[in-house]
Amino acid sequence: MKIFVTGSHGLIGSALCAALERDQHLVLRAVRGQYELPEAVDAVVHLAGEPIAGRWTRRKKAAIRDSRVVGTRRLAESLARMSAKPSVFVCASAVGFYGDRGTEPLTEDSPPGRGFLAEVVKDWEAACLPAVDAGIRVVNLRFGVVLSARGGALAKMLPLFRLGLGGVVGSGRQFWSWVSLADAVGAILHALDCVLVSGPVNVVSPNPVTNRQFTKTLGRVLRRPTIFPLPAVIARLMLGEMATELLLASQQVFPVRLEGSGYRFVHRELGSALRDTLSDAGSDYVSATNQHPVSSPRCF
Repeated sequence: MKIFVTGSHGLIGSALCAALERDQHLVLRAVRGQYELPEAVDAVVHLAGEPIAGRWTRRKKAAIRDSRVVGTRRLAESLARMSAKPSVFVCASAVGFYGDRGTEPLTEDSPPGRGFLAEVVKDWEAACLPAVDAGIRVVNLRFGVVLSARGGALAKMLPLFRLGLGGVVGSGRQFWSWVSLADAVGAILHALDCVLVSGPVNVVSPNPVTNRQFTKTLGRVLRRPTIFPLPAVIARLMLGEMATELLLASQQVFPVRLEGSGYRFVHRELGSALRDTLSDAGSDYVSATNQHPVSSPRCF
């Protein structure tokens, strides 16, 4: 397959491109802000977007929104205009779609929540409609917290936890829906290959955990105490709105469509995911590459 990838230098994108190239696929890497394809391709994977970490100033929020909504719409419109269209357009999305939902079990059929991220994600997915209308199979992968020691939320947490200074955030009762980097890559490979997969797809482990469970599990894996909590008021003072919507929001999300289409998780349990990730931080996507090559149908 010939596959066009945006965001190829990010956490997921770099692992994905390595996995595709190991399978002997031709990868065309987009340059920043590129929405026109240089040639006809079989598939497009769109992962580009402004990082959401940091204090959300007005300018930062505009960059988060525009990089996802405007960028995705431009790319989708470009694909729709092509005479030789790709067969599939896989676009990143996020479980932020659901907002803060407490202990409510959430599936792809659950309605959107409220808040800045929920609105951004709703519009982000809607920006793919030109490609849908053009007859391209579109998959919106709603990623949870992607676990990797090389980047993302876990990498930012590790220095404190390794010093024994980690602890629960807020009440610790909020659900964190997570996925290993191996399964984040595996889900993309599955979406490229499985013609039955389209629309929103939750890319999260079947076993979401609370922040308290996450904290205690990470502490056990690192063999460090986790006795220094981060109170909600301090988190909000430090990070503002981002703390409210990312660290303190609760989303108990389940991968109903992913599992229903035949995907087999590399990591179903948090403990094993953290052990594998931290034992081989430089290649924590390899197991997904080996288990889920893009070559033959694996969906029901």
